[in-house]
Amino acid sequence: MALHMRTLVATVLCATALVVSYSPGRAQAQENWPTHPIQLIVASSAGSGTDALARIMAKRLSESLKQPVLVDNRPGGSGVIGTNAVAKAPADGYTLLYTTASNIVVSPAVLKSVPDPRKSLMPVAQTAVGGIFLLVSPDLPVQNLPELVQFVKSHPGQYSYGSQTVGSAGNLMMEWLKMQTGMKTDHVAYRTATQLLTELSSGVLKIAFADPAAPVPFLRSGKVRAIAIAGNAHAPQFPAVKTMGEQGYKFDAVGWFGVFAPAGTDPAIVKRLNDEINKVQTDPGMAAMMNTMNFAPPPVTTPAQFTSIVDRDMKVWAKIAADASIKIDD
Repeated sequence: MALHMRTLVATVLCATALVVSYSPGRAQAQENWPTHPIQLIVASSAGSGTDALARIMAKRLSESLKQPVLVDNRPGGSGVIGTNAVAKAPADGYTLLYTTASNIVVSPAVLKSVPDPRKSLMPVAQTAVGGIFLLVSPDLPVQNLPELVQFVKSHPGQYSYGSQTVGSAGNLMMEWLKMQTGMKTDHVAYRTATQLLTELSSGVLKIAFADPAAPVPFLRSGKVRAIAIAGNAHAPQFPAVKTMGEQGYKFDAVGWFGVFAPAGTDPAIVKRLNDEINKVQTDPGMAAMMNTMNFAPPPVTTPAQFTSIVDRDMKVWAKIAADASIKIDD
């Protein structure tokens, strides 16, 4: 009798668990998603390349999802401000993050204050890939990377370089170059790409790293000069600019952009988001737009593939930082 009662109790508990785990209301909410506007938090300033890409994606997703996708810029803190806002949001698909490799895989490699975002975010889709420009002001008497190295070494400590935020890809690249060459130059962190490029074009700043898109109008007008690009590919709009590797300083890591959701977001919502983003990515007009903005052809990835890219690049940047003994003070 006791055995029969234990069996009966176990059966009832199991059935109860199944009922609790399957909530018709939740399932219906997931099936009907989205039913109201989606917030797309951008961990960069308005006017940056990241912001431009995010707004293109938000517009296209608004059309395909039949709900407004609203861009909300949250720059600062090496991407931590925007990242934390999404990480702490409900995992319901209504708060998403549009961000860069700098914020997700570079900053954690060199800044103790930046936690590993893989614990709090789910990769949804990679949206753009491009090398990072090494730029100089028009009045700096250098035309390529070796000339810059020689010039800065002959003027130790006299010329600063800029990048967007402490712990950015550009910040790490220059610290790596300094270790390779013996250059002495201090870092200036800028809150916005516009501010960085304005000061570079006016000569207040002499050297800078920037994403592929933001400097395009400055490059076309001759207000700044590109002397190198990271990665293995030339920039679509400026193919004459040689890679760092072609100039004797091989640096193959590149920048990328992508969409993330809070950890715990339902896989069905993540898949729907991924499907809709990839529809945008494969639209013929998107490739032309990316080329105009100086990016490589739009990537198409599954959430699993993007997760693998994040994991791989986390190791790549951590190795670069470790090999060059780079640890940056916040």
